[in-house]
Amino acid sequence: MTGYKTPGLIISAPRSGAGKTTVMLGLLRALRDDGIAVQPYKCGPDYIDPAFHLAASGRASFNLDSWAMAPDLMAAQLARGGGMALAEGSMGLFDGVAFRGETGTGASADIAALTGWPVIIVLDVSGAAQTVAAMAAGMAAYRKDVRVAGVILNRVASPRHERLCRLGMEAVGLPVFGALPRRGDLTLPERHLGLVQAVEHPDLERAISDYAGFLRAHTDLDALKAAAAGGMVLNPGKAPKPPGQRIALARDEAFSFTYPHLLDAWHKAGAEVLPFSPLADQPPPGADLCWLPGGYPELHAGRLASASRFLSGLRDFAATKPVHGECGGYMVLGEALVDAAGTRHQMAGLLGLVTSYEKRRMHLGYRLAELAAPIPGHQAGARLRGHEFHYSTILAQPDAALARVGDAEGAPVPETGSRKGQVTGTFFHLIGAAT
Repeated sequence: MTGYKTPGLIISAPRSGAGKTTVMLGLLRALRDDGIAVQPYKCGPDYIDPAFHLAASGRASFNLDSWAMAPDLMAAQLARGGGMALAEGSMGLFDGVAFRGETGTGASADIAALTGWPVIIVLDVSGAAQTVAAMAAGMAAYRKDVRVAGVILNRVASPRHERLCRLGMEAVGLPVFGALPRRGDLTLPERHLGLVQAVEHPDLERAISDYAGFLRAHTDLDALKAAAAGGMVLNPGKAPKPPGQRIALARDEAFSFTYPHLLDAWHKAGAEVLPFSPLADQPPPGADLCWLPGGYPELHAGRLASASRFLSGLRDFAATKPVHGECGGYMVLGEALVDAAGTRHQMAGLLGLVTSYEKRRMHLGYRLAELAAPIPGHQAGARLRGHEFHYSTILAQPDAALARVGDAEGAPVPETGSRKGQVTGTFFHLIGAAT
């Protein structure tokens, strides 16, 4: 049996906001500086963090999703190699959905169990001391198939605070790999969907270098390297097939949410990906199909509405060839987009969809869809797994539904997507086919 065995660690926490990303980026850069070819991963459905991982490590980062990825697709992601793997968790270590996908519930703990990679828990110790040890001990005992190697204390207020926290960890027998003093300047800028994108950060290289120096000064890097373990031996899985030989892909600050594993699979299968920028008023280049990913069109609605070459070129393209949009791309294919100030901006008008960011409501969660009509790369009747995350409200959705769409528990959702001729769109981001 061919396969691989790469030791690794999972950087997780009891909850979001504990400091996982700071630790992850600092470790990636510090390990890279030490000559280790570290392969980064992101647990769960996230398209922003992998770009930061790439900047820190010099290697493309890939998602590992135990709810949305079939075993073959999961295996393809785990066969990336490298001298060591480092995976950033999402939310809390055990947070997932109630109903399992083909390989789990979407929890970071599923990835730990699947790979054998030990977990490093990042603990925000603000406002507590020995009590955080009880939390860590509970996490270590919660699942027998998940091994917690130890903790990194974050936002430590003083040497006395650190000493008390370490006493608690000694009492429960959990190693402390580091203690990070509280620093308000080591935060990444955020907006409504999470972190500001890596390409928009004003000085990302300096920030990552600062993180690496901070981690090197306050953690035991040698002990962390020694703690890396596990790694599956498996047959390489099948990667997703590209939706066409030549793919016109919108790619700029308004259209950047494409999962790395999909782009990687398209390239490896020999497809030619032709990026173009709607914000630069570029029309889609000649291709077999046009794909508009998600992103932040609501922040650039005025520029998109005035991008006449892009819009007319997109309409001409759609007259003869398929066009598909995801989330933000779907919104731009619609009739109009209302921004946060209540201003209505005319979009491509290829679908009748009208959306409003003025009336904000969060839509978040896994999606299981059964297509009523084909989209590029998938036939009618195909079952797809994906994820939806946006704040826009649908004001009008008059076209035929593209799919029956439900959440992870099977409850139907109103965001069914739309189809009109060869133009299709969904609010969920495709991750992979469901078997």
